[in-house]
Amino acid sequence: MTLLLAGDIGGTKTILQLVEAKREESKGTVEFKSLYENRYSSHDFPDLVPIVQKFLAEANEKLGQQFQPEKACFAIAGPVINNTVKLTNLPWMLDAKLLENELGVSQVSLINDFEAVGYGILGLTDNDLETLQVGEPQGDTPIAVIGAGTGLGECFLIRGGGAVRVYATEGGHTDFAPRSELEFDLLKYLLAKHNIDRVSVERVVSGMGIVAIYQFLRDRKSAAESPEIAEVLRKWETEIGSSEITVDPGAVIGKAALEKSDRLCDKTLELFVGAYGAEAGNLALKLLPYGGLYIAGGIAAKILPLMKSGTFMEAFNHKGRMRVLLEKVPVHIVLNPKVGLIGAAIRASNL
Repeated sequence: MTLLLAGDIGGTKTILQLVEAKREESKGTVEFKSLYENRYSSHDFPDLVPIVQKFLAEANEKLGQQFQPEKACFAIAGPVINNTVKLTNLPWMLDAKLLENELGVSQVSLINDFEAVGYGILGLTDNDLETLQVGEPQGDTPIAVIGAGTGLGECFLIRGGGAVRVYATEGGHTDFAPRSELEFDLLKYLLAKHNIDRVSVERVVSGMGIVAIYQFLRDRKSAAESPEIAEVLRKWETEIGSSEITVDPGAVIGKAALEKSDRLCDKTLELFVGAYGAEAGNLALKLLPYGGLYIAGGIAAKILPLMKSGTFMEAFNHKGRMRVLLEKVPVHIVLNPKVGLIGAAIRASNL
């Protein structure tokens, strides 16, 4: 058995998990058992090391024995280069080699948080998924992962030689491709509003994209704006750039759309879900992921009824004569919010 430390490190919170990994050589599988888990406010610490030290001390006290992880993997919200990373929303600079020395862990890996989601797909069960399209699953074919949250992540998995590799991409920064007159108007609106010369798909398919779509539809008077939603937007706009944002307008808009209590929010999520499905279909066309396309990120599971309404899958499959290929792709929504932490543990076990 191997003792692992898995971490999901974000600008707001850090989640750590102590994991016991048992490799079944005869089956070629690894079983994971969570021993202890806790979360911390990232801003309360000057670095990752004191968080880990506090976590291990708590685990030792809670479980009544001394633990020293052999391997560790931390999923980081930021670009990882040569096993080092400067966090996007924290004044932390992390280096895997320094962490190995300071924590006494023989091997430490730093990976991008969405790459961790890719590894986490391998550890999910049927209960962690909502299937939108059964498709025709095929082994030894690519697996695609897309996830809208704060931004838009995309990665893919390739199987071969008894192993699985996860490859991160910057697919969320490809161009937004309008499919209708309304979406062309949205494109022109965003170009003018932000005084930019291109619009990435992330500006539309993400949490900030929900807000952008809402503002677009509001400004073109597609439906009346409610005073309650208007107040949330005003508060959010005054807090932009501050260290603490107290409201999440994307979540408020999504909730109103789920409750069918606001026509403008309804139209916003309808456009958003369609654009999300179209981009997922674009990713599927490039990879033909008959091993499955998984929808992760923080948004899909929260608006599950809207994702299941048919709008997403119609946009996904609406690819002309290529439709017959995409209808064979299994499509699943990831319901488990700890998929990134699961992925960090899997990656640590493979070190």
